Amino acid sequence: MIPSFEFASAGRIVFGNGCLVRLPELIRDWGKRSLIVTGSSSRHREAIERILGQAGRTAEWAVIATEPRVEVVSETARVAREKGCDHVIASGGGSVIDAGKAISALLTNTDDVYNYLEIIGRNQPLPHRPAPFAAIPTTAGTGAEVTRNAVLKSAAHQLKVSLRSPLMLPTLALVDPTLTYSLPPGLTACTGLDALTQVLEPYVSCRANPLTDSLCRMGLEKVGFGLRTAYYQGDNPGARETMSLVSLWGGLALANAGLGAVHGFAGPLGGMYSAPHGAVCASLLAPVWQANVERLRRETPRHPALDRYQNAARWLTGNSEATVEDGSRWLVELVRELEIPPLSHWGVHAAEIPEIATKSAQTSSMKGNPIGLTLAELETALSAALD
Repeated sequence: MIPSFEFASAGRIVFGNGCLVRLPELIRDWGKRSLIVTGSSSRHREAIERILGQAGRTAEWAVIATEPRVEVVSETARVAREKGCDHVIASGGGSVIDAGKAISALLTNTDDVYNYLEIIGRNQPLPHRPAPFAAIPTTAGTGAEVTRNAVLKSAAHQLKVSLRSPLMLPTLALVDPTLTYSLPPGLTACTGLDALTQVLEPYVSCRANPLTDSLCRMGLEKVGFGLRTAYYQGDNPGARETMSLVSLWGGLALANAGLGAVHGFAGPLGGMYSAPHGAVCASLLAPVWQANVERLRRETPRHPALDRYQNAARWLTGNSEATVEDGSRWLVELVRELEIPPLSHWGVHAAEIPEIATKSAQTSSMKGNPIGLTLAELETALSAALD
């Protein structure tokens, strides 16, 4: 029996090398004044300015220098509203795109941002549709260009939480793989391992469906070649294009099937420590795989998720005879090869594990995990990722 399911995505997805030049035509009917959100490096600002300038469009610029904070996006939206901005374009990594997504929502929803935040806020639905929003990723990992939430950091609560709504799916996702060519190896590894996580977790999720399964399978089959080649040969067109696709597929999958314990941990860890999101996910990939498999075998040995782990192991390794344990070892070896440090590198200590596990158990991502893990099992997985 195929379960009933829904599938939603960005209003329009445009993919291809060099497609950035199409930006003016794609936003022609959006309004008169853009707010353009970038990161601190602004690597592609000059190209965007030139392309929009040639089309006679005016813009305000906002720089999100660090991970987007609740107060920063709220204030940026207020200023943009005062300056008459009627749509938002975000060009950068996942944090920048999430910032732009949140700002577009707050341009039209002017109440206190805490009315809309999950966990630390009132989690109320957005009463108004966000302003038109274009997401232009310059990394290949988060898939934020096709998701319906914006991850924001609250320093006061030491948490990353989401502003989330079905209305927040971007109006346009413009994915140009050439924008990722200049990524250094370390950032390629972190973002790429996030992409890997986001085609694995939706595949084993308790909310998986036939459409997300197809996307995840393609991603799991291609990520090994794409990530390794992009890491060692940053200007390899095939590898960069592959990773941009894997990232896009992962975003489409997670937006419709959810995630799991790896991302359940990543929210609290990202709020408590200055650790890159992709590096946190990478450290936890194998420990969570092992924790889930052990619990599934012990509690429900005929659970279909065990077959899914078997499939994932074969697709990742390229070996049709690979076992579940082979898949776990492959992940450990890949993370080591790409020189991703353990959680202890970011200041995580064993004494803090119970607190992290308790916070993680309450996150929305945990709801997609194939089986519920106890606090003791969560602590064991964290301990395995520590060193």
